[in-house]
Amino acid sequence: MLKRIALALGLSLVMGTASASPEFWQHEWPKTDFEKTTVENWVEIMSGGPPKDGIPALSNPKFRKAITETRIGGTEPVITVEINGDARTYPVRYLTWHEIANDVVGGVPVAVTFCPLCNSGITFDRRVKQGTLTFGVSGKLRNSDMLMYDRETETWWQQAIGEAIVGDLLGTELVQLPTWMESWDEFVARNPEGLVMEEPDFARQYGRNPYVSYDSSTKPFLYSGENPPHGIPALERVVRVGDRAWPLTRLSKLGTVTENGVSLIWKAGQASALDGRSIAKSRDVGGVRVKDAQGGDLPHDVMFAFAFHAFWPDGIWMLGE
Repeated sequence: MLKRIALALGLSLVMGTASASPEFWQHEWPKTDFEKTTVENWVEIMSGGPPKDGIPALSNPKFRKAITETRIGGTEPVITVEINGDARTYPVRYLTWHEIANDVVGGVPVAVTFCPLCNSGITFDRRVKQGTLTFGVSGKLRNSDMLMYDRETETWWQQAIGEAIVGDLLGTELVQLPTWMESWDEFVARNPEGLVMEEPDFARQYGRNPYVSYDSSTKPFLYSGENPPHGIPALERVVRVGDRAWPLTRLSKLGTVTENGVSLIWKAGQASALDGRSIAKSRDVGGVRVKDAQGGDLPHDVMFAFAFHAFWPDGIWMLGE
């Protein structure tokens, strides 16, 4: 499986490099202003394979009470959003195939996003000064990370940093919300009356991982940048808070680390979404909650080390030395 994925993505890399130019993309993106950009070299942007909306983002998804859901394995990862007393969770078994869910939680318009190639799961406030945006999947990648686009202006947004990099809203930054990835069992135990996103009405093999053994590989797909420093493997998970990164291997040994005004609490019991064919049966990588000095949840991301280094090349590595 991994070899087939690598071959397909390798072919995509060749095709993407050959056609990396606004002139080639303009017919698919007539509303996007490619003159407004922070991208210095268009070769950085590659086709991930699917075309625009080939990975269908979700809008206004349906929900059911958590205690009525029986299809999700106990250790499966979910992205939890709790705002103004409204507790909802978005199973990664669905986000793997859709990557973005546009929703409203506790009165706040949100985009719950997951980029499998970077293991990056971030929730953004969809409101900007120009109005409320609705996001789709462009089919393009930069540093192996998903490029989202908003349907209102067709501006392109870098998912890992939440910033507009091409188009009318160039330079606008989305507000990242303090949400987190945890196991399904953890969410249900804390929020039995909470809501879980219902299985989308698409012909997908939900619960199956299409990236078998990806997080055990040595090289990221569709990435030509530098490897992380300090001998850290490219696909090691790190917890990013601002411009700092804590390797998950360090946290898993210590359990709790409090540094730089941040407490990171690691606990076993959460499966990788990028290991075995079945997410529910994949290896345990554990989950992390990130708190400030007052015990409040902090915005963060659990991403692969190569992606942190690509987008925060001057970032600080919290190695405990």
